[in-house]
Amino acid sequence: FSKDPLVALVVDLFAFQALEFAKEFKALSYFYFPSSALVLSLLLHALKMDEEVSGEYADLTEPIKLPGCVPVMGVDLPDPVQNRSSEIYKQFLQRAKAFATADGILINTFIEMESSAIRALGEFGGGKVKLYPVGPITQKGSSNEADESGKCLRWLDKQPPCSVLYVSFGSGGTLSQQQINELAWGLELSCQRFLWVLRAPSNSASSAYLEVAKEDPLQFLPSGFLERTKDKGLVVPLWAPQIQILSHNSVGGFLTHCGWNSTLESVQEGVPLITWPLFAEQKMNAVLLTNGLKVALRPKLNENGIVEKEEIAKVVKCLMDGAEGKGMHERMENLKESAANALKDGSSTQTLLELASHWESLSGI
Repeated sequence: FSKDPLVALVVDLFAFQALEFAKEFKALSYFYFPSSALVLSLLLHALKMDEEVSGEYADLTEPIKLPGCVPVMGVDLPDPVQNRSSEIYKQFLQRAKAFATADGILINTFIEMESSAIRALGEFGGGKVKLYPVGPITQKGSSNEADESGKCLRWLDKQPPCSVLYVSFGSGGTLSQQQINELAWGLELSCQRFLWVLRAPSNSASSAYLEVAKEDPLQFLPSGFLERTKDKGLVVPLWAPQIQILSHNSVGGFLTHCGWNSTLESVQEGVPLITWPLFAEQKMNAVLLTNGLKVALRPKLNENGIVEKEEIAKVVKCLMDGAEGKGMHERMENLKESAANALKDGSSTQTLLELASHWESLSGI
């Protein structure tokens, strides 16, 4: 048991009640926020927005303009704010109130990626809440899934440089059967190489977080798809070594659900994106990537909320084989370099060192 004084308590956004312990021990209180400065800006301005906006955010015809951030339409705000009479929305406002009382917020982004948003957040509340961009923080560890990992990487070794589109919806994202069919047909129609991590269909976009897979996902592909695309694509069930795939020189694009971890992993490897957000804050991430950073394309939904095969083929060909995609690749390469610099004695490393020094000075050690 340490006899050193408690100087600071750092909690995540789901444990905001724990900050009461910081007050009890007369310690500083901090949040670790694992997502973007754009999403944090929404959280910090949520109470003001709640007072000023009437009706549902999804019904707004004009974009929401958060200070220093790319404009966001109401329909692209996170799931918890889409029903303002719900209990989850009330909890969202409680977290917003707690964040505004913290001494500081550590955020998983870096200055060069979201400079204007970070600058604006630094002025929030007259600068009362200190902001510490310490990202990109991602997991680089290897996996035990050696057999599946080797299969994917051996296949990638045989493909030309920057020729493969990696398709994955994260550890929990799922598509409906209709959408799986359209995605399969769209990939086939694009005539581009692809590596697709497939899960069984579900009408719940996040069902993989809650269910254990019992069926072979490959049986849900359109009839004859695997045979017709065997020279162009590889479909693997459930899991693939994402970081190794993104770092492979044959991968030239990533069709992603826009989870922030996947986003940062793609940035660190310099791989441009096709954004396909499913739930949580992923639509806001998609807006940042497409409209803000301009390193991604976002396919359009039809009136039934489905991305059709022709639209999929169009954006895939544009990213992998078009002039617009080439520009996105160049911008992502610049972001990759900035991310590496931020962690190698750059802005994020210096920010964390300064915070640690501040805590050390208060401890009296």
